[in-house]
Amino acid sequence: MQPIPLTPQQIVLVRHGATEWSTSGQHTGKTDLPLLEEGKAQASALQAKLASGFGDRPPGLVLSSPLRRAVDTCRLAGYGDEAELDEDLEEWDYGMYEGLTTPEIQAQRAGWELFRDGCPGGEVLSDVARRVNRVIGRLRSNHLLTERPALIFAHGHVLRVLTSVWCDFGPEAGRALPFETGALGIVGWARDDPGLVGWNI
Repeated sequence: MQPIPLTPQQIVLVRHGATEWSTSGQHTGKTDLPLLEEGKAQASALQAKLASGFGDRPPGLVLSSPLRRAVDTCRLAGYGDEAELDEDLEEWDYGMYEGLTTPEIQAQRAGWELFRDGCPGGEVLSDVARRVNRVIGRLRSNHLLTERPALIFAHGHVLRVLTSVWCDFGPEAGRALPFETGALGIVGWARDDPGLVGWNI
């Protein structure tokens, strides 16, 4: 395994391990599903990945979505005791589309696209962007992160939006950042500009 070279002010983003609905392609927002055995194995495997980056230095901050699949991934990865729960890291609220696959939604609404159209009874992109902006503000104002990286456990779509907002791509650019279960992303700085350091590690 190649070591992950982490530096201060970098943020490691972790998508939770596999669940029944992430495997089937069903949109999983507020439904609090457990990890599959595959997802538990993915989460446990994160220990070695993360240890290669953090080494003997603990993260300056560990945040997790309060939803079970993220909390359990955080715990199995070895950071459950350090994590602070942050509701702003909950997954996109899919409203009436909760539990449906994209083809099922498009059968009801031809041409539907999440980042453009949002979800009736749930959130639109600007709602999710507002939440991740609060998380980013919290990260950038934390003095500990001038010396150590941070670690976040959350969900595919919210982390895609967070990444695109962090990098000043615009929140809609998250549609171009597919994020696998149990994978890592890293955001940080390219000289003085926010940047994307690694993805689907």
